[in-house]
Order: sequence, then C-alpha cells, then structure tokens
Amino acid sequence: MTLQYALLNDTSWQSQAQWQTPDTPFMSFAFWQILTDTGAIGEQAGWLPIFILVHRVADYADSANSVTDSAADTALQPVAVMPVFIKGHHRGEFVFDHSWAEAYARYGIDYYPRLVTSVPYTPITGQRLWLAAGEHLNDDILKTAIAGVDDLAQQVGASSWHGLFVTPELASIATTSMPTEIDIELAIAAQESGVESTPIEMPILERQGCQFLWQNQNLSQDSQPFADFDGFLATLRAKKRKTIRAERRKVAEQGISCQRKCGNDITDEDWQAFYHCYVMTYAIRGQKPYLTLDFFMALADSLPEHIMLAQAMDVDGEIIASSLFLYDKADSDKADGDVDNNATLYGRYWGALGEYDSLHFELCYYQGLEFAIEQGLRYFDPGTQGEHKLVRGFIPTTTHSLHRIYDPRFVPAIGDFCTKDREHMAQYRQQAFEALPFNADNMPEFDINH
Repeated sequence: MTLQYALLNDTSWQSQAQWQTPDTPFMSFAFWQILTDTGAIGEQAGWLPIFILVHRVADYADSANSVTDSAADTALQPVAVMPVFIKGHHRGEFVFDHSWAEAYARYGIDYYPRLVTSVPYTPITGQRLWLAAGEHLNDDILKTAIAGVDDLAQQVGASSWHGLFVTPELASIATTSMPTEIDIELAIAAQESGVESTPIEMPILERQGCQFLWQNQNLSQDSQPFADFDGFLATLRAKKRKTIRAERRKVAEQGISCQRKCGNDITDEDWQAFYHCYVMTYAIRGQKPYLTLDFFMALADSLPEHIMLAQAMDVDGEIIASSLFLYDKADSDKADGDVDNNATLYGRYWGALGEYDSLHFELCYYQGLEFAIEQGLRYFDPGTQGEHKLVRGFIPTTTHSLHRIYDPRFVPAIGDFCTKDREHMAQYRQQAFEALPFNADNMPEFDINH
C-alpha cells in the first residue's frame, strides 16, 4: 500500500475516518470550527485554509472490509490531515520572518503569498497533523504531506512554507528524513530551465525559540506534585519566596480580590466583562483585537470543560481585570492527588481596565499556578516571551519551527541564519536556566535539546 495526498478546501474529510483525540484543545475540530464560524480564519481574515489529506491506497482485494465497486480498483483510507494556510501577512503567528520578506523585497521578488501550518493566534506547541485512529506520525506520512505542501506552493506561487510551534517529534522527523542541504547551482539551473514537472526538493530548515513552562513537581520529594501553592513556594530561594508573597499582598492592599470560574459557571455577563478587558490590551497599543466576542461565546458553548476564567474585582465587586485559560480535560481515571502525565494549563488572553500594582502577575500566573495544583495538571504554559516568568519558577524550554524556502537563491543565507539562531537560542536557554529561582534541591537538570 502506498500513500497519496489530496488538497481539499473544506472539512468533509472529518467524517471519513475515526480521528485520534488531539494533544491540545487547540487542535480539536470544535476549536477550528469556532475559528471558521466567527471569521477568525478564512479569506477575509487573511488565513485561507487548505487541508492536505494523506490517504493510503490499497487494492480492494487487499481490503477485507471494503465494498466491491466494479467502477474502481482501489480504496482510499484516510491516514492524516495537515492544515495549511495561504497568507499574505505575518499576523497572529509569533515566529517572525519579517527580515526574510525584506530581503525578498530588496531584490524585487514577491515573498507573498506564503504558506503556514499553525494554530492561528496560538503560540502553543502541539501536533500539527490530525491522525486517524491507529496511525503514528512517521517519515512516510510527513513526506507525503510535504509533497502536498510543495504542490500547493506551486499552484499559488508561494515563496515558502512555515510549520510553527511543532512538536519535537515532528521537528526530528522533518530534519532527519528530509534533505538538509541542496546543490544550489544545480537547483538554480533547474529553476531557470522552467521545468515544473519535477519540482525541486528544497531542504527543511529548523529554527528554535524559548518559552517558559512551569512543572508541577517537587524534586526534593521524588518529583511529587505540589500539595498547595505554599508547597511550590518552599522550593524557591528565600528571596524569591518573599518577592512573590509581597506581590500578592500588594494586590490585596489595593482592595482587589480574585476568583476563578470554570466552564458553565461563567455567565454571559462574565464574558462581556472579560471581552471589555481583552479589548483594552489592544486599544492601549492602537490596535484592534484578533478575536471577537462571538468567538469567546462560541468557545464557552463548545468547549466548556476546557475553560477557566480568573477575575479580579475592586472593593465594589466590579470586574477590573480578567485572564482566560484553557486546559486539558482531566483524566477521569486519575486518583485524587495524582497528576495527569501531560495535562497542561494554557494561559491565553488577559486584560485590565487600568494599571494596578502586581495584578498581572497575580491574575496571569499565581491564579494559574494554584489552579494547576488543585486540578493535578502536570504543566502550566503561560504563553510566549517574558523573562519575568522565569523568576517565578517557569523553566526555559525549546520551541521548534520548520521552514521550506522555494527560491534556491535565498536558501544559503536563510539556512545560515537558522543555524546561528539555533546556537544563539541554546546559549540563551542555558543562561535563563542558570537564573532559575529554585533552591539547590529543586533545580532541574539542563538539557540543551529540551
């Protein structure tokens, strides 16, 4: 049996197989349907989706469960689907290639459109292919999907493809099974010959970044999960514990109280208040928000079991700030006090109606830490950037992105940039690791590849 691909512009493929549960809520079909229904993706948003369906081709004679059709000799069995967006901008991506676009412009060459595989507006590491039940990501599946990307790139005249915040597994497969270098002179000659029947196989280049991830484990007690927030604080050096406690006191001294709500306990009024706060984070920068109130209301309807909202109220009980989190659904078989192996809390959206001392730290980090401990979640991913997360116990971790440049003249320079960028980020992660606030008994081991 061999693998083939098809390019689809709708989601009819979802009903053609039983699909594995994705590793994060952001790759659930429900989340993507919300993005579509509320206009967050689509042609008007500049995120035009194409789905690359990888299917296995088998003779009917080899498929015991297939229905004989005299008009066809083969059965198509869906294996995987990779989403690809046709884009004319970089908004909502969080891995930036503006300098590459500028280089193209200097030579009078179009960098747009470009192709992107990611979860829109969501810098969360995770799977980037939906896999059918019983399938495992491997070289053949990825190569077939990339062949579909190459085909699409030729059809629309795309300069490049970018796979953002991919899992370490996908990055490893891509960089070991695909070419890492090409004969530039031969590639340029082939391109200039105008022969398009055999597209040039370009290398896949890898970039690495750094995010900060909190882990629910007390290393001085055989990596046991924390019993409470004070248990976490006890793993920090005394000065850092004092700083965090002082920040939490400052919030209380301003007459601010905080509460958390989950799922269906969040009311329409709560969502209205949250959105008012969310819009303010963009308004102060003179920007419009990516997402609408309809998006968040639809999220509440479709994925309530994955939502936690932290709220801050003033002395009159008025909501002055909100922070929205998503989290992996808890394992119903997990015993009390145990930790789900990969269950994660994801900090996503925040906003406040004014400036309040230390409130951002309280609502975006400390409320999240308490919730993760209470729910027995293994990790807390607070989002991109921010060295202020580091000193609050969030550990530097590696992020991966993949890039395929179709003009061979630009491949050497961009490849060199990626190599130097990886080296720089490795040094940065090590320096960040050395600045962690844990006491000696709770310092995790540094892994340059993690």
